Formats: sequence, structure tokens, C-alpha cells
Amino acid sequence: MNKQELRARVEEVGIVPVIRTSSADDARFAVEEVAHGGIPVVEVTMTVPGAIEVIRQLAKSFPEVILGAGTVVDEDTAHQCMDAGAQFIGNPALDLPTVQRVLKNPEVIMMSGALTPTEVLSAWKAGADLVKIFPCSLVGSDNYIRTLKRPFPQIPLIAGGGVNQQNAAHYILAGVSALSVGKELIPAESMLLHKPDRIRELTKRFAAIVRTTRARLAEAQTQVPAQR
Repeated sequence: MNKQELRARVEEVGIVPVIRTSSADDARFAVEEVAHGGIPVVEVTMTVPGAIEVIRQLAKSFPEVILGAGTVVDEDTAHQCMDAGAQFIGNPALDLPTVQRVLKNPEVIMMSGALTPTEVLSAWKAGADLVKIFPCSLVGSDNYIRTLKRPFPQIPLIAGGGVNQQNAAHYILAGVSALSVGKELIPAESMLLHKPDRIRELTKRFAAIVRTTRARLAEAQTQVPAQR
């Protein structure tokens, strides 16, 4: 897939599960269960031991999954991740050299971290395909997203940091293109005990939240003209 197709697919799924585990085996287990639960997008962070090799192996084992690398904070690591098969690069903060490096690859998208309006605009102008607001829950949550969407309606935002089952719908209603979800979707206990049923259940719950909330939003938008 090219950049446009990848971005469209990520926005269609609406969820980016973040795999942040203490071992490579746990990361592989988490990716497998999330994929089986019905979300074909996953992000393996660079904090996972041997993360680049994990991405290389997963890219071969799960070709149907859009596999990304997260917590990438420099362009050299981004280059290595893309060589390993990562289809998107994500980071927790704006790093312009990394954004510009990914921009050169026609088959990889950039999910750049940002927090302030200045960083959001800088990431977008530099070529980011999606801008992840992190840590969103500490700066106003969905209200902050609404505030950003007013001046930047054209910039596709991802909510990251503190996204859970209770607030996921609020972020979607506020206008995000996708949700970045970590421990709320892949709990530490489930990883420790390798409980696939729990991870699959949470995967389906978050997918249902996205699906039903978008349906409500679409219905509300179609009703607006009729009320005038």
C-alpha cells in the first residue's frame, strides 16, 4: 500500500494498539492476539527488547497486519525500522528529522507526536500523515482535541496517552481520526499470564466503541439539515 492507502486504512480501523512489553516473546503474543481479536493495526515500541528484530519477524508472520514502530525518536532508528518492514513510524514527541526521513519513503506513513498547537502545525507542515496528541489526557482530553480541531480541521489527529473504554467515544466525537491505546487494551496482567481471551475481548470492545460512536456521529450529521 502507498501512503494514502495506509493512512486511509488506519483511519478506517480507528485504533492503533500500542505493544509495550518486557520481552520479545510477549510482544509477539500481544500482536497475534490483537490481530485475532479483529484489529489489523499494531505498533511495537522501541522499548521492547530487540524491537527491530521483532518487527522484522512479525512483518513476515502477519503480512495482513499494518505493523508499525513506536517510540522512534531519531531518524536512524526510523530507517532501521522501515528496513525491517514497519509500515508506519510513530513517536511521542515532534522530531522533524524523523518526520522528514519517513516522508521520503512512499510506502510508510508518519504518526508524529505533538502537544502544543505550534508542534501540531509544525508536524503537519513537515509532512506527517497523522499527528498524535500525547499525552492527551493530561492537557484537557477530548476538550483539548476540540480546541485543536477548530483552527486545524484539516489535520488528522490521534488521541494518545490515557485513552480507555470510558473516554474513547468522547475522543471520537471530538474529531480524532484514531485512538492510540496501550495498557487499557493490553493489560500487564494478561501479558504476565498470557491470557489471550482477555486481550481479544478488549480488542473487540474498543473496536465496537469506534464503530458505534462513528455510526451515532454519522446519524447526527445527517439529521442536521432536516432540522433547519
